[in-house]
Amino acid sequence: MEYKLHYFKNQIKGKIMKILITGGSGQLGTDLTLILKNKSYTVYSFSSKDLDITVIDKFLKKTKELKPDIIINCAAYTNVDGCETEREKAFMVNAIGAKNCAIVADTVKSKLFHISTDYIFNGNKKSPYTEYDSPNPESVYGTSKYFGENLIKEHYNNFFILRVAGVYGIHGNNFVKTIIKYAKEKDELKVVNDQVTTPTYTIDICNQIIKLLETDNYGVYHCSCEGECSWYEFTKFILNKLNINTKVVPCTTDEYPRPAKRPSYSVMENFNLKLLKINVMRHWQEAVTEFLSKHFCNY
Repeated sequence: MEYKLHYFKNQIKGKIMKILITGGSGQLGTDLTLILKNKSYTVYSFSSKDLDITVIDKFLKKTKELKPDIIINCAAYTNVDGCETEREKAFMVNAIGAKNCAIVADTVKSKLFHISTDYIFNGNKKSPYTEYDSPNPESVYGTSKYFGENLIKEHYNNFFILRVAGVYGIHGNNFVKTIIKYAKEKDELKVVNDQVTTPTYTIDICNQIIKLLETDNYGVYHCSCEGECSWYEFTKFILNKLNINTKVVPCTTDEYPRPAKRPSYSVMENFNLKLLKINVMRHWQEAVTEFLSKHFCNY
């Protein structure tokens, strides 16, 4: 299904910019589509079913037809555990799909935004990762996303690669919504306390993308909220904000084994955004508080 969204008559640099979003029905893609429809852009947003980035002929045909100035690739296979058993699908979407985005963007000479992940790091570092730290993924998901980054770099120059972490929003499934659901159903929750990350709100990512849209500062960017916490600490914060008294018990990763290995520490510093003085990412606690007050105030 294709959505051509309304746009204002305001112009940017004398031209109405056209944006094509892949993975437009996902949690980030949906918010990005909704936010950009209120900006001065013509936006074409496609679900992964309606525009499959792994089928380059159809992808290229649609892109030549629309001639977007910007392509934002939100399409990905993000089932971290599922990637371990569906390796071909993981690499087809996250690596080959990313390469196809680069080839298509090069063909129509559009800027390319690509969403990557903190899981490209192994988590052995004990201070925030910058864009200049060497990735070393230890899961199929992280490896496929890292290959996607490299394939983009090999095939096109005008790219923005944004690495995000702990993403949540009102659309789709995510940790925040799952915790709230389980807290309603159970008297006690066990949550890992030895994996540290930075929860990141989709709205903040959208705002950062908008900040970058009108620039030519191509490159790799870390795009997570500020601060850090364990998933246990994150859970406690969510439930305290909602005045939910469900007991939360910390546990180790070894006590809660999963098919895919998670990095024990995947906190990222938005170093390049700060160098350019365009970092708009808030502290994770501020962002979560806003999210909960907006969507769960009547819980």
